[in-house]
Amino acid sequence: MNDAVVLAEVWRGPIPESRHRGHAVICDAGGGIRAAWGDPERVILPRSSCKMLQALPLLESGAGADLTSEQLALACASHVGAAMHVGRVAQWLEAMGLGEADLRCGTQAPEDRTERGRLREAFEPPCQLHNNCSGKHAGFLTLGRRLGGGPDYVDPEHPVQRAVRAAFEEMCGLESPGFGIDGCSAPNFATTLHGLAHAMARLADPRGLGRAREQAARRLVAAMLAHPLLVAGEGRACSELMAAAGGRAAVKLGAEAVYVAVLPERGLGVALKIEDGARRANECAIAALLVRLGVLEAGDPLVARRLAPPVQSRRGEVVGSIRPGPDLWQEGAPL
Repeated sequence: MNDAVVLAEVWRGPIPESRHRGHAVICDAGGGIRAAWGDPERVILPRSSCKMLQALPLLESGAGADLTSEQLALACASHVGAAMHVGRVAQWLEAMGLGEADLRCGTQAPEDRTERGRLREAFEPPCQLHNNCSGKHAGFLTLGRRLGGGPDYVDPEHPVQRAVRAAFEEMCGLESPGFGIDGCSAPNFATTLHGLAHAMARLADPRGLGRAREQAARRLVAAMLAHPLLVAGEGRACSELMAAAGGRAAVKLGAEAVYVAVLPERGLGVALKIEDGARRANECAIAALLVRLGVLEAGDPLVARRLAPPVQSRRGEVVGSIRPGPDLWQEGAPL
């Protein structure tokens, strides 16, 4: 078993103050590893990074045939609970004759500052529509209408979750060793980083997956690329990095410092995990890999704020920076 390697480090002046270790894999659609750091076979919970895989049965079943690209982007989203997210999910549910009470994701205060302020001024509590996973759950409800199984669609034995697990394992090329319950109460199936990167590469190049799955993969990736703000929100790394990539990469965060990327032009998938769960480290690491893979420009302001964000004093002086680990970065050498 390979040890974790330094994927990001924090410098204060000339002193390396913190180091974040983890694992990363770049894979092609045939399952071949193009590059790896740490242990490619490390088993992880992908958390929200795998929402595209969880959405595959929605389209493969035909349940989502009439969904718009905005709705598909929301099915893959970890959004900030802004009005553009909450309103669209509410409309999606209403079109099915359902409402917020039919969701099983739980209440979450919105991260979006404008929506938080609106709720505060209106003396209105947050609801399940504000949950960052409400779009995924609207997709589950849509699939559940086709498959049946009752309202408790987050039960691991529900037809919805059995379909999700089957698609997840087939895309990763591995049987999942188990699952944990995600923050939104749905099962989150474990796999290796290699398996997760393989699944992302298959999304990037879905030829040979069968007509229904190929079309589903292409629609989901295209929806993410078309609507980066719906996938996350203003100021969020997923949205900004996709905007900077200009259609060359779909990227998705997962809790506890997981990140994946789908590179359609190159037919590659990327998966990484920071062991201590630090978001500042996984954003830096994914930006570094995407620069090296040629889909981001290091000098783009949207990229630079993730690749090498400054460490500042309380007076606003730049006193250090967060940097990709030297073995990962290799001075930006192409991959």
